[in-house]
Amino acid sequence: MINLRETFGDIDIYLFDQIQKGRFAPGMNVLDAGCGGGRNIIWLLQNGFDVSAIDIDQQSIEYVRELAKRLAPHLAPENFEIAMLDSIPFPNQSFDRVICNAVLHFAEDRAQFDRWLAELWRVLNPGGIFFARLASSIGIKELLVPTSNGRYMMPDGTERFIVDEQILKDATKSINGRFLEPIKTTNVENLRCMTTWVLVRD
Repeated sequence: MINLRETFGDIDIYLFDQIQKGRFAPGMNVLDAGCGGGRNIIWLLQNGFDVSAIDIDQQSIEYVRELAKRLAPHLAPENFEIAMLDSIPFPNQSFDRVICNAVLHFAEDRAQFDRWLAELWRVLNPGGIFFARLASSIGIKELLVPTSNGRYMMPDGTERFIVDEQILKDATKSINGRFLEPIKTTNVENLRCMTTWVLVRD
């Protein structure tokens, strides 16, 4: 019997959906931008992907390096770097897939959000897929309390930079991206809403 936890870790269910749709194939170069403890790369490391990851937290990167050393020892430690999304330490068009899960809503304002998105897009190959999950106002707009610069206090007590459908459409247009599938949003008991944003670079 397959041990799903060992095989996939605590992977985001909506990223798992992309895998189930056949959008990740062994041999692809994949960047997890804002990887945390590596929850979304366990399956990738075990299945022949050329995985890289960045995070601003040194402890997280040290952990992910050890994880990769155990699961994919052929990968260089330099694949896993301490870095911010403002300046991703990889060349243009380095990756077939870019994952940015639960990170973009930490932007200080729209300007930083746009800079982060531009960097993520810069390292994505033509034909590549960008996958993001981020907090949005879709479904709970009337419950959000504005603070500053496009940031809001959410019902769950956290302050986030919040997008809506129009921001995502405008941002997609600004990078000449194309929606691979419709925007999808999950409402968690009116405490927060998380939106899945999947684009392809033509």
